[in-house]
Amino acid sequence: MPKIEHIGIAVKDLDEAIERFSTLLDTSSYKTETVASEGVATAFFETGDSKVELLESTNPDGPIGKYISKKGEGIHHIAFEVENIQSEMERLKKEGFDIIGGIREGADNKLVCFIHPKSANGVLIELCQDKG
Repeated sequence: MPKIEHIGIAVKDLDEAIERFSTLLDTSSYKTETVASEGVATAFFETGDSKVELLESTNPDGPIGKYISKKGEGIHHIAFEVENIQSEMERLKKEGFDIIGGIREGADNKLVCFIHPKSANGVLIELCQDKG
């Protein structure tokens, strides 16, 4: 995995979080997007070779809504860039990692899949590949 692609942060109010992170990172969000299939609205910031993704639930019963109700705002996942998501997912399955669902379309023009936190020391891991 060449690099950390982004860190996902669950937030209650995306507009407020965009203002805060714009100030914190001294840059503007380069993209906002809603991913209806995942029930989230997102905003992305570039920082060095990586990104920060802010995630607000558009559905209280969606993954981010449930996460915030259980744990509050904060780091939700770490995403790693991969060149071939299918082969990397298969490799990790063979190594005993529990993949959640399968490959699907994510935000920021990516294909994504997730590794269950129980397989990764309590951290939700996202694999992402540019759709190209």
